[in-house]
Amino acid sequence: MQKTALVTGASAGIGEATVKRLLQDGYKVFAAARRLDRMAPLAHLGAELIDLDLTDDSSILAAIETIRAATGRLDLLVNNAGYGSYGAIEDVPMEEARRQMEVNVFGLARLCQLATPLMRAQQSGTIVNVTSIGGKFGEPFGGWYHATKFAVEGLSDCLRMELRPFGIRVVVIEPGAIRTEWAGIAHQSLVERSGGSSAYAPWARKYAALLGNADAMSFASPPEVVANTIARAAAARRPRIRYGTGGGAKVFLFLAHWLPDRWKDALMWRMSQSGKVEA
Repeated sequence: MQKTALVTGASAGIGEATVKRLLQDGYKVFAAARRLDRMAPLAHLGAELIDLDLTDDSSILAAIETIRAATGRLDLLVNNAGYGSYGAIEDVPMEEARRQMEVNVFGLARLCQLATPLMRAQQSGTIVNVTSIGGKFGEPFGGWYHATKFAVEGLSDCLRMELRPFGIRVVVIEPGAIRTEWAGIAHQSLVERSGGSSAYAPWARKYAALLGNADAMSFASPPEVVANTIARAAAARRPRIRYGTGGGAKVFLFLAHWLPDRWKDALMWRMSQSGKVEA
C-alpha cells in the first residue's frame, strides 16, 4: 500500500525539498502552503496541492478532510511551515507576536490534533515537527520566534509520550543554518521594527546585517540536507527523538547543552554584533 504524507510550508525551502524527496521515496504527497502558484512545479512532479493557511481553522480542517477523502489514511505529517518574525520584544506589536504563535505553534498543534485520529485508526504513523536549533537557546531580537520553537520542542515531548500507545511516532528535526527564504524575512522584519528610531537600533542594525548575509555563510546548508534527514527519520524502524541537521546544528546543540547560561548569552550577543552596520 502506498504511504501518504502531508508536508506544510511546501512552497519553498525545506518544505519544497521534502516534497521532492518523499515523492522519490514513493509516497503520495500532499504539498500544502498558501502560495499555490509557487507549488506548480511540485504538481508536475506528482504532488497533490493543498491551499493551507495555518491561521485559519477552516483551512486546516479542509486540508485534513481532503486527505481523508482521497486516501483514508495519513502515514507521515511533516509540520514544516513557519517563519521568523524578528525585532526587540519591546518593539514587536502583540498582534504580530500572536500571529507568530498562531503559525508556528497553534497551527502545527491543530494539524497534530486532526491527524492523530487517522493515524490512530491505522495504529501507525509519524509526526515530524521541524523546530530549529533556536528551540534550545535564545538570541537577541528573536524572542518571539525562539518562544515558538521552545514551545514546539515541549509540545513534541508531551505528544510523543501520549501517542506512544497507538504506535504513532513523534520526531523533532532541529535545522541549523539553511539557505532558504527564512533569513531574508527575519532580516526585513528586524530592520522594520528595530532598525530605525528604536532604542535598540545600533545593535539591531548590526544583527540585521548579519542576517542579510546568512545565505553566504560557508557553513550554511542547502534545504535538501534537512529533507534527507526527514526522509531518513520517516523510514527508520526506530527513529531518534531528535535530529540536529545542517549548518552547524550539531555544534550549536552541543554548546547549548553544555555551556553555562551566562556563557551562552555572551556567545550569542557577540555573534549577533559581528555584522557590519548597513547604511
